[in-house]
Amino acid sequence: MDTRATGTVPGTQAVARAARLLRLVTAAGEAGATVAELSRRAGLTRPTAHRLLSALRSEGLVDQDEGTGRWMPGPELFLMGSVAAARYDVTAQARDIVRSLAVRTEESAFFSVRRGDETVCLLREEGSFPIRSFVLAEGVRFPLGVASAGLAILAFLQPHDMDAYLERHPELPERWGAAHGERRLRLRLAETKARGYSVNPGLIVSGSYGMGAAVFDREGQPQWALSLTGVEFRFGPERQAELGRILLAHAHQLTTRIAAAR
Repeated sequence: MDTRATGTVPGTQAVARAARLLRLVTAAGEAGATVAELSRRAGLTRPTAHRLLSALRSEGLVDQDEGTGRWMPGPELFLMGSVAAARYDVTAQARDIVRSLAVRTEESAFFSVRRGDETVCLLREEGSFPIRSFVLAEGVRFPLGVASAGLAILAFLQPHDMDAYLERHPELPERWGAAHGERRLRLRLAETKARGYSVNPGLIVSGSYGMGAAVFDREGQPQWALSLTGVEFRFGPERQAELGRILLAHAHQLTTRIAAAR
């Protein structure tokens, strides 16, 4: 059958569902996730999720703990990631800058990459301040516009790309709270673009603040972000301005380094 007439490709839905499960398993990290959790988050029935996970396991893409039954990333993902890293990974250029950001601010510092409509945390460096926020960790994904990194990236996309993203994701306020409705989100995006960095005032976890600054590729597109998280009393207005200056300086340094290296 010629699929060009219908615009569909056989198996597309199954591939998309499997890819969604792979992302969810990866986001769960070493702790893994149950099939009930994965099916709910993926919007699949439990039998469908289990069937897809079993197929992925047979290919080594996921694994299942025999004791707990929880699903975890498989060995083939490591091998594939090692190959892909040669082209896409810029964590080597970012590592010392993230460390410097943590030292300068004493807060937890992060480096995230844009992957489609989400950000994925690639690096985490702990600051010296003893009270920390644990909202973000390596491998954790958030939709653009939710965490501070994704807010910074979304704010600097082309206006038509931002509009298209918001049109694709009307579920944001239902899933992440009323503060992520389009009107309020657009206001935060405008504020982010005006000052150069984002501020997330405890919108994911109460009392846990975040700030982010976009990092750009050679074409001037926001593909990565540096961010900070910490407890609310450490992010008062005066210190926000100081942290924003530090974030922007480090983001500019990394943007320059990536442009020179790629």
